[in-house]
Amino acid sequence: MTFREREKEVYRMASEDHGVLYELLAARGVTRRDFLKWCGATATLLGLSESVVPRIAAAVESAALMPQAPALWINGGACSGCTESMAQSDSPDVATVVLDLLSINYFETIMMAQGEDAEEAKTDTIADGGYICIYEGSVMRGFDGNVLRVAGKPQLEELPDLFGNAAAIISVGSCAVDGGWVAARPNPADATGVKQFCDDNGISTPVINLPTCPVNPEWVTAMVVDVLLLGELESGAILDKLDDFGRPRLIFGQTIHDNCPRRGHFENGEFVYEFGTEEEAKGFCLYAVGCKGPQTFTNCPIVRWNRRASWCVESGSPCIGCGTAGYQEGMNWVDQGAPFLNRHRDLPIGEDTTVQPTTIGWIAGAAVGGVLVAHGIGMKAAGRMDGGADYEEMKEHDRRKGGGK
Repeated sequence: MTFREREKEVYRMASEDHGVLYELLAARGVTRRDFLKWCGATATLLGLSESVVPRIAAAVESAALMPQAPALWINGGACSGCTESMAQSDSPDVATVVLDLLSINYFETIMMAQGEDAEEAKTDTIADGGYICIYEGSVMRGFDGNVLRVAGKPQLEELPDLFGNAAAIISVGSCAVDGGWVAARPNPADATGVKQFCDDNGISTPVINLPTCPVNPEWVTAMVVDVLLLGELESGAILDKLDDFGRPRLIFGQTIHDNCPRRGHFENGEFVYEFGTEEEAKGFCLYAVGCKGPQTFTNCPIVRWNRRASWCVESGSPCIGCGTAGYQEGMNWVDQGAPFLNRHRDLPIGEDTTVQPTTIGWIAGAAVGGVLVAHGIGMKAAGRMDGGADYEEMKEHDRRKGGGK
């Protein structure tokens, strides 16, 4: 069944019974009003008007009546932080209910199955195709893929089929987008992001990149709705919503600085120059201590984390730029932003050496100062600073004009 046929069947069944999802929501302590508010927020994340909210609601309602869509959550080189972000919500909410509409046949961090049973479920799903592949962590290519072995073999061996047979790939977290921490210099594991791997291996499956460290659960569920329930994958409409780095424009279309609650302090020139000071206690702008908000494109200040409770800058930390996707530039977000509490990032010199721009400035200034000192020493040695040279009391021209002596 194609996505479009599935959508038509979903709406037909929805007209017959609307109660299943609401029973599921009620069992999780979620009201119908909470559900509709979530549908409105999802429409906003997807760049849709309020008129589409009933369609999103009907699609999610109807999905509760249909067989669960297959999905695989695969971990590459990761710390499982994105899994934690998805799993450790403070209470049951609509996002977790929506994810329950997926049949996640493999999720090694939290699944009950082990060993051969788990691998068989993954292998069968890959063979059937048409699933949603959610990939967390970097692709580990080093040492012929032996940096990361799963079930006794390099994970690298299964990635062409895993990515190639999927209906869509959602790269969750910065490690999956551009290699993240693992791919930072000197990158001994030869780690990279999913999109780069697909490009290098001729895999044309659509890749949706959701950077940040960790990923925001609301973005993941919004993409599940967009890809799975609204039928935009088959029509290709989802690709028109992505920027040059494969990120949804509506989520990654504005800088953090645009919506930052500390922006007023930036405009007034009120900055924190050192942590633990009065300026920090007053909530002044963190730009001077390394905040990367002006060059980082995400809607973190709007969506925030933990059911919109807070986010990095609101909790007192400078933005470290983890929403940046840099695989096309040959540098990932860690290399672009580190050191995170410095105003300037390190500049590479060759493959293994980096230097701060301020250090270059100090060296250049010291060199100029040294030249001036050497020049002064030379002038002194030549006797040109001892008053040995005769000077005219008055210029000849002035003498003639003024009648001076």
